[in-house]
Amino acid sequence: MSDEQQPVYVIPEEYLKKERKTAQKENIMIAQLVGDLVRSTLGPKGMDKMLVDAMGDLVITNDGATILKETEINHPIAKIIVETAKTQEEIVGDGTTTVVILTAELLKKAEKLIEQNIHPSVISNGYKMACVKSIELLNKTASKIDLNDVSLLKKLVTTAMTGKKAGVKRDLYAELLVNAINQIADKGEVELDNIKIEKKHGGKEADTQLIRGILIDKEKVHSKMPDEIINAKIALINAALEVESTEVSAEIKIDSPDKLKAFLDQEELMIRKLVDKVITSGANALFCQKGIDDLAQHLLAKAGIFAVRRVRSSDMDKLSKATGAKVCNSIKDLSSSDLGSAGVIKTIRVGDEKMTLVEKCVNPKAVTLLIRGSSEQVIDELKRAFEDALGDLKMIFNNNLAVPGGGAVEVWLSKQLKDYALSISGREQLAVQSFAEALESVPKTLAENAGLDRIDLLTELRSSNKMLGIDVLNGRTADMWQKGVIEPLTVKTQALTSATETAVMLLRVDNIIQKRSNK
Repeated sequence: MSDEQQPVYVIPEEYLKKERKTAQKENIMIAQLVGDLVRSTLGPKGMDKMLVDAMGDLVITNDGATILKETEINHPIAKIIVETAKTQEEIVGDGTTTVVILTAELLKKAEKLIEQNIHPSVISNGYKMACVKSIELLNKTASKIDLNDVSLLKKLVTTAMTGKKAGVKRDLYAELLVNAINQIADKGEVELDNIKIEKKHGGKEADTQLIRGILIDKEKVHSKMPDEIINAKIALINAALEVESTEVSAEIKIDSPDKLKAFLDQEELMIRKLVDKVITSGANALFCQKGIDDLAQHLLAKAGIFAVRRVRSSDMDKLSKATGAKVCNSIKDLSSSDLGSAGVIKTIRVGDEKMTLVEKCVNPKAVTLLIRGSSEQVIDELKRAFEDALGDLKMIFNNNLAVPGGGAVEVWLSKQLKDYALSISGREQLAVQSFAEALESVPKTLAENAGLDRIDLLTELRSSNKMLGIDVLNGRTADMWQKGVIEPLTVKTQALTSATETAVMLLRVDNIIQKRSNK
């Protein structure tokens, strides 16, 4: 008999196992590939990506979140980084490209430390220490923003939109966005859902406008209804102006013409009572979330009432906030106290479509941004730019602290962290230094994307005693605050936190156990 031992399989043969340095190297390589995917889009001189799906539909954008979302990324490590970018987008609305680049750079620096036999746990501890110190330093150096300073808020918006399609008309757009956010702000609180972004291709980008009210993608239900209502009294109904159907299946037997006539007369009477309830409430405009019967349409038109049916629930909520009307779940409960008001309601044509405009509301807490442009790709990119800028404005209203952009914060933090590292004993010092070096990837990328000499600019930034950044439009270093390049503090702190947490999580993975494909 042979003494040779038979192999023992703890993990089934259909699973692939990668251990220690092999797993760590793969994680770091994948992170860098994701970083390279969006790196060239960073900054005012960033390039665009054209993404084409299987149906031939295309997206042209330099928005990091959109690129990662539209790209079908399947690798599990890459998906983690994509989720990090999504978290950044959901929480602060901006900074997705920065967080991906930082994550990739932190892992790249960690790889060099691992090659020096520094344990991933030590690197993780050092990264966490550096992140905590960075946020502490940022909180001390951030400047307070006066929320009544419209010019400063506009600078914040133009910073967010520079480099995107919105950059051409950014002054116009900045004014629209600041006015929109100030309109819906309620006791310092901002809810971005109260800004409806409606996009319609056709017309010029300069035709983009802010409507102090709501634009509904529906038209009146009857041609005899008035096209315009002045001093509108608005009823919002979450119920059908139709004969109610029974909850359970029912059968009605009619065995004579008289009974049929009586049945039809009763249905008509029920609808007339519903319409009479609307009329007696004093409403001259009706927005219904459900259907409106043909007879009800005729009666409403005869009474001179403007009516729209099958309005989306989200639009009903915005109409309520814009006009002050209460959404009634039953027409029977409708009264004059439930009505809202608007200066005018009218049918307008936007592009090839007829829409209903509700405007001139008194202090509306919901508004509409109507985006116009020459093509779907243009207005889609404008919408993404608006969402980034609105996210920045929301962050300023929630925490009115801001820092200069253009890589100024990252270079300044890098210098501070290198000094801080000298006070740390142990190998964590090397990790903190690596964290500081990783932060410089942001100004480096800004310079590269603008075709500038990154070495000369970075040397100049490091040697300065001031917090300077890269003015990519003029190709030199500058005081970015004076240049009006301003970003919310929250965008920076969230990017640092997310990038650090993701890098630490991937560093601590020393085994990848993956089921083989059956294909």
